[in-house]
Amino acid sequence: MGKSRDVARAGEPPQSVWRYAKASRAHVVIDAADYFEIMRDAMCNARQRVFLIGWDFDTRILLSAGRRWWKLGKQERFPARLGSFMLWLAHHTPSLEIKVLKWNISLLKSVFRGTMVIDLLRWAMSPSIDFKFDSAHPVGCSHHQKIVVIDDRFAVCGGIDMTADRWDTREHRHKDKRRKRPSGRPHGPWHDITMMMEGEVAEALDHLGRERWKIAGGSDMEPCRPQKESVWPERVEAEFKDVEIGIARTRAAWGNAAQIAEIEHLFIEQIARARRFVYAETQYFASRRIAEAISKRLVEPDPPEFLIINPLTAEGWLEQVAMDSARAELVRAIRQIDHAQRFRLMVPYTSGGTPIYVHAKLMIVDDEILRIGSANMNNRSLGLDSECDIFIDTTRPANAHVQDQVTALRYSLLAEHCGVAEEDMPGLIEQHGSMLAMIAALPQVGKHLRPLELPELNEVEEVLADNAVLDPERPDEMFDPIARRGLFRRRGLLHKPKRGQTAQKNRIKARSMNA
Repeated sequence: MGKSRDVARAGEPPQSVWRYAKASRAHVVIDAADYFEIMRDAMCNARQRVFLIGWDFDTRILLSAGRRWWKLGKQERFPARLGSFMLWLAHHTPSLEIKVLKWNISLLKSVFRGTMVIDLLRWAMSPSIDFKFDSAHPVGCSHHQKIVVIDDRFAVCGGIDMTADRWDTREHRHKDKRRKRPSGRPHGPWHDITMMMEGEVAEALDHLGRERWKIAGGSDMEPCRPQKESVWPERVEAEFKDVEIGIARTRAAWGNAAQIAEIEHLFIEQIARARRFVYAETQYFASRRIAEAISKRLVEPDPPEFLIINPLTAEGWLEQVAMDSARAELVRAIRQIDHAQRFRLMVPYTSGGTPIYVHAKLMIVDDEILRIGSANMNNRSLGLDSECDIFIDTTRPANAHVQDQVTALRYSLLAEHCGVAEEDMPGLIEQHGSMLAMIAALPQVGKHLRPLELPELNEVEEVLADNAVLDPERPDEMFDPIARRGLFRRRGLLHKPKRGQTAQKNRIKARSMNA
């Protein structure tokens, strides 16, 4: 394999890709029940370094629901609780370095997490564990990457944090007693995605992590030594082999670190490439730039279809005001120009009618592009927070052999959300002609998808949404006058919907568009 290569060159226009790197194998991990156990196995195989980079870590979580201990071989056992597991790992492999980088605001959460404070003190006493809070960003920004690198040979990049409320299986059972917070209280169904990779792509992500570690105030880290041993868990069969993976980043300007907006440009480029469809799963839909890119496609005579899987509401009051209100305004504006009715936001539900929270960040374009990462379709992910997305483009010569695997993944995700057998999905889509028509024809029983019904906004919510007060596109916009920013401030296809429509009219319109 050749070395990974940076794409940007001096004097060129803004880039959408940081670098491409080879992966000998890659595997998409869906939902945290599998992810936590896979990471446990991979970390047990580590020889040199475990490097964890995340928005949040909660040392109280169990890496396997309902089990507090595992067997290692025939004799030794080790703990399932994350905080104790990391200490066991450091003791079991004395030569191992363990680095943990976490957003600094999460430090405040740690104070209210009971035994987590004790865990952090125990970690601090271990010579093998180095734990750092990342505050190297402007006010209002966050460290949002979710990356793991082990021995510079194995890496994970996606949307899953090792924290509370994440554990769930792909079944998303209506009432699963295994979905429990560390306090013992239940939490709701949760859908998430990440990708594990082996090969030189791990070296590239380690380079990114080491750079971020230094910006956050850490000392220099040397790359790991080349090693023959693989940490890839034996029970995982990779669906992608010998592929080239693209890496894109977001980073706000801070100190000597320049603004990076590769993810923003990549979204625009990949949406523009779509000929047949874009299938996406995202926690938020609140970006003016992405909505404009979609609108440019929707005004075409025969536009591609856009199916976006979203949660019913954001978590927390502040996020609901910021993200849900902006989503409502943007979707109403898009519906005004969607002449062929090719755009839908859908919400997944359990068999008992409970909405499943969507935390995944995934996009599939024409089954040619598979993209997974930490970035949502909101302004923060495009210009404020530190983010990392990876993608496989099957139109590149190195990846031409894996398009069928991308198609199979899309069918698998649709089957999960629609509550149908995976093997039936190709026939159902062919029978109805499109993903949207297929979903509309399925009965809303068992696990299913429903069209998002837009809420009526009050005047305060409308002002906050229209002017992106809580979700600016760049850090310096936080201090700009309201008149200079917002969802509809620039010339484009999207125009603010007229006020005066009643909630009843909007519901009738939404139902007719999804009939």
